[in-house]
Formats: sequence, structure tokens, C-alpha cells
Amino acid sequence: MRTHYCGDVRARQVGETVELTGWVRRRRDHGGVIFLDLRDRTGIVQVVYDPDTPASFAVADRVRNEYVLHVQGRVRPRPEGTVNPDMKTGEVEVLGSSLNVLNTAETPPFTLDEYSDAGEDVRLRYRYIDLRRPEMQERLHLRARAVSHVRRFLEAEGFWDIETPTLTKSTPEGARDYLVPSRTHPGEFFALPQSPQLFKQLLMISAFDRYYQIARCYRDEDLRADRQPEFTQIDIEASFVDEQDVMDWGERLVRSLFAEVVGVDLPDFPVLSHAEALRRFGTDAPDLRNPLELVDIADLVRDAAFQVFSGPANDPGGRVVALKGPTAATRLSRRELDDYVGFVGRYGAKGLAYIKVNDRAAGMDGLQSPILKHLDEATVTAVLDRVDAATGDIVFFGADSAKVVNDAMGAFRIELGRALDLGEDRWAPLWVTEFPLFEPGRETLAPAHHPFTQPACSVEELLADPRPASARAYDFVLNGVEVGGGSIRIHDPAMQRAVFDVLNIGQEAETKFGFLLDALSLGCPPHGGIALGLDRLVMMMAGTDNIRDVIAFPKTQSASCLLTSAPSAVDEHQLRDLHLRIR
Repeated sequence: MRTHYCGDVRARQVGETVELTGWVRRRRDHGGVIFLDLRDRTGIVQVVYDPDTPASFAVADRVRNEYVLHVQGRVRPRPEGTVNPDMKTGEVEVLGSSLNVLNTAETPPFTLDEYSDAGEDVRLRYRYIDLRRPEMQERLHLRARAVSHVRRFLEAEGFWDIETPTLTKSTPEGARDYLVPSRTHPGEFFALPQSPQLFKQLLMISAFDRYYQIARCYRDEDLRADRQPEFTQIDIEASFVDEQDVMDWGERLVRSLFAEVVGVDLPDFPVLSHAEALRRFGTDAPDLRNPLELVDIADLVRDAAFQVFSGPANDPGGRVVALKGPTAATRLSRRELDDYVGFVGRYGAKGLAYIKVNDRAAGMDGLQSPILKHLDEATVTAVLDRVDAATGDIVFFGADSAKVVNDAMGAFRIELGRALDLGEDRWAPLWVTEFPLFEPGRETLAPAHHPFTQPACSVEELLADPRPASARAYDFVLNGVEVGGGSIRIHDPAMQRAVFDVLNIGQEAETKFGFLLDALSLGCPPHGGIALGLDRLVMMMAGTDNIRDVIAFPKTQSASCLLTSAPSAVDEHQLRDLHLRIR
């Protein structure tokens, strides 16, 4: 039906007769000559109809935006003065000789150009229209090229693409499962996988020592701009490896991906321990483009009369930090400072103390803050010296439990960096390692990652005191976004049982994980892997901050599909077949 895509028509085709298909982006009538901008996934070409072809001209006169057309015509150079350098096809046009309307179209619910102001709810409701926009076509093409590159890279490294089940057993992996009722086993349920974790470990036991999968995963959790209930991850697992092997593969994969697909050469990947990341940035996914850092001052305020500082400073679970805002005294208004109190309050902080440095050389007389009356001059001087405060700076303080301080001041660090325009225009990748193995749960310890992560200690040490145990785990962070993570896995059944015991699921281990324990006892090699979030990677490569922009048919933040109105109620007979009823 066509000889060329619209965006592929070039000057080298001048004089040739071509057949094109596509959608009408715009129709213009200039003095008896009709111009149609015909669009497909490759771009736009201008097609011209004049009265010399009466039948086709009459059809072109009835054409409207988004009609689907089949055109035939001769390629010719555009007249002098009408060349469009902003279009790939801007040097030529097609003089139409025939025109066939393959389908008409009603007026679209929003315009399909760069001037569209449609809200996201409208765009998602009519997603098939939204996807016609060149911007969306480019993003999904970028995603396709990224997936193609990932496959080529991993297969060149000896990895095999192996599919794992999407109807599986419900196991604890940190989020709620999506459950699927079984018709043939009344009262029992499958779960959609949060990741292929257990199956890829079983593949290692099966001697498939290098596995990968572009895996669909499902998590029933609260959503954010960078999360979806169903998502895609680049899943990698290998046997006879350590942390450095897996991190090397991950780094080389991401480097080559950015270089080939978007022409970006990523800089070095520094490695930070989890403890160092929290200490300096308040988060285990720091954005290194922002130069601001948290500075511990608990030792300076431990004996202060100001209980807001001295209380947490003397509490083993507390933390007191200072954060310098360079030139903030002259750039932030009182209203902005008041707003920041509400900002940190969202993270549990009870307030945000600060000292304005109006004139550092004037000592206490050059400072401005309600908290100065609670602190002696020696303490204030020591704090300002530690953060290297200068005239025009503001020093902000966080004092509370370590978690509240890290959460609040880590987020405020990013907010302050934006307000002061301190972010550097660069890519900032890094690895974060040495994570805690466990974190406090409601009644017992909970896995910080998942319960199959290898501890960096012996079975005896783990059972004697599991709280300080660290994990042989690693996260890949890019510009403050956690893009992927992985670990060396447990391959010894005794260690796996010990971890289950610490998590207080020892009694249920045989029921929930008997198949895994059996497999580990039958010759399991040391192994480890990593999962990289494909959606997040492509989102960042595309230069957008919304993951829905790079997914063809995403869900909303309430996990619903506006296009198909899912989830939805089902018929009573369907529920009966599944042995279910709505309470």
C-alpha cells in the first residue's frame, strides 16, 4: 500500500512517484491549492493537491485533521523560499496525483501538537490519540531502542533470555501482592510476581549460569510519579560471581546504553556505603549534582542548654545536623523560610531552626536567629566554623531521631539546592553498598531488601545478634533516583534457615519456601544479580520526570486505567466460578 514512510521522503527521491499512508496533521487551503501535512511514526511530509487533478482535489477539499489517507504523487523540490529546515522532509513536497480516504475521523478531544494543553487525565482517557503525538512516538521509539540494546549487550556477554512464570506463589518481598483466584483450586490463589527472584535463583541451581529477562512485575503499593503497579525491569542473574562482578556488568550495560541510544558518556561511578550516604546526604539515593551536604554537630551541642539540640545529641538514636545554604540570607525571603518549616514537617520534623549570617566578622552581633539566646558564643562559633559559614549564608539545623533528621533534612537539601540554583547540569551515577540486612518491623525485624540476600557474616554471628548484620547488597543510583538494585544471594540452606528464624518465619519456612530450601540443599552455586528499572531508565534518558510518559498504556496514581475503566466490577457468575463473593 505504501512505498515509503512519510518521514523518509528526501531530495534523493525527487522525480520519483511514491505512495504514502498516514494521518492528516493539518490541512491548509492557499488560493485554490490544498496542502496536507501527512504524518506517520517517522515524521511529516507535505502533500500538495491542485485543481489539475479534479477528482483528487475534490477529495482533498473534504479532508480534515486525523483522517487516514493513502496518497500517490511525485516528489519535487519545494519552491524557493519555502524550504523548512526544521523538518526532515523540509526540502521536498509531494505533488499528489491520487487520494484515497481510508477512514474519516471526528474532531479529536485535544490538539496533537506542541501547543496542546490537555490535562493528563484527558490524555490517558484517549491514550491512543495521545500516542500519535510526535513527542510520545519518539519516547516509545527510544524505549524500543533501549530494549534492543540491552538484549544485544547481555547476549554478547553470554546471558540467555529465559522466561519465568507470572502466575506464582505469594511470598514476602516487601510490598503487597496482586492475587489471582484459582477456579480449579477453590479458595486458593496465585500471585503476580513482584520480581522473578525465586525462579532466577532456581535457574542458577539448574546450571543456567547467566540469565536475563525483560520482566513484567507487579506490586500493589502506593504510587508516585516514578512508580506503577505493573512495571518492567531488566533482570540479570549469574553464578560464581561476587558483588564487583555484578556491579561491573551493570555499569558497563548502563554506560553502553546511554552512549548508543542518547549519545551520553556517563562519568565515573563512585561507590558510597549506605552509612556514608545517610551521613552526608540523609538518603541512600543521593543526588550528587547537588553540592550541599549534612554536617553532624551533635558533639558540639551535647552540653548546650538548648534541649532541642542537646536532647537528640545525647540520645543514641538521635541526630543533630547543620546544612549551610550559601548566599541564602540574601536570596530567600522570610515567607520562603516559613514555608520550609511546613516542608520539613511533612517528614516528621517539629521545626526548622536556622541562623542567618549577616556579618560573620561581627561575631554574635552579625547573626540573626531566635535560637541564639539559647546557645553560648563558643558553641555558635564552633558550629559556624565546622560548616565554614560566611557572610550571606544561612545555616539550617535538624535535630530529632536519626530517621526523622535523615528524611527531613535529606529532602530539604534537595529543595534548598533547587531554590539556590546549586544543581550541576551533569549526570551523576553512583553505587550504594553495605546496606543493613534488617530494619525494625512492627513486632520483629524485617528484611531491608528481601529475605534471600546473603549476610556479610557467619550463621553463628547472625543468630547471636542479627541487628548489626549488613547485606551483600548494592543499589545503582542516577541523579538521585534509585534505578536498580541487587545482591549476592544466599546459597547455603543453613544460612537461609537462619535468616528465616531471625524474621520469625521459621515455623512457616517449609510451607512457604520448602521448594527453595530443598533446591539449596542439592548443589546451589554462589550467585547474585541485579534488576534495573527499565521504565525509570528510559524516563531519565527521555528527559521527563514522569514514568507514565514512557509507558504506552500506564495507570494513574490511583492504579486505575482511564482508557479501559479498569479495575471494574465483574459478573456474579464469574465470581461463582472462582468460588468468591463480595462482602
